[in-house]
Amino acid sequence: MKTDVAKLREDYTKASLDISDMMPKPMMQFSRWFEEAIKAEIVEPNAMILSTSDNHGGIDARTVLLKDYDDEGLVFYTNYMSDKATQLNDHSDCHLLFLWLDLERQIRIKGKAVKTTREQSAEYFESRPKGSQIGAWASPQSTEIPNRQYLEERVETYTKRFEGSDIIPIPDHWGGYKIIPYQMEFWQGRSSRLHDRMLYTQSGSLWKISRLAP
Repeated sequence: MKTDVAKLREDYTKASLDISDMMPKPMMQFSRWFEEAIKAEIVEPNAMILSTSDNHGGIDARTVLLKDYDDEGLVFYTNYMSDKATQLNDHSDCHLLFLWLDLERQIRIKGKAVKTTREQSAEYFESRPKGSQIGAWASPQSTEIPNRQYLEERVETYTKRFEGSDIIPIPDHWGGYKIIPYQMEFWQGRSSRLHDRMLYTQSGSLWKISRLAP
């Protein structure tokens, strides 16, 4: 029997949010919430949905993993020949979404993507497990492949290629992006769907904080 989806409901009661609670800059507020998500033992708190646009007005969304952040923005890594990278290279404006249901929170981010330096990308690449390093060489990300065996054979090929190597070099087609926000919204679930929404909007070097209706 089909579940009555319309009756699936949760009433959010864990916390509240007010402008007086907010840090002066959005990445400071992000850091506070991110650390709270880690302490709450959220499963993969660094998982974020990245939305990008193509040359035909289409929108793509997928989950990527946050690997670093600072006062300026948020960093993830990928294959530069992937669909996401192609779209970011053509249209740097993108959106990020963090959803932490256990805390009844989400963060929406609008920003522009810029590539990390080669040195930053290489430093992170060297910290990855060897299997993930081999995978970056082996996977022609976003392209059609005939079957799983094709991918496994490529992994075997690159495993043999780098056998005995202490350091696996970073591929030319692999690296990072930093998303530099110009707008961030912090959402705290509240009872009866009267949620708290605090919006940071950039104006020059300053940030305006406003409350949005739910």
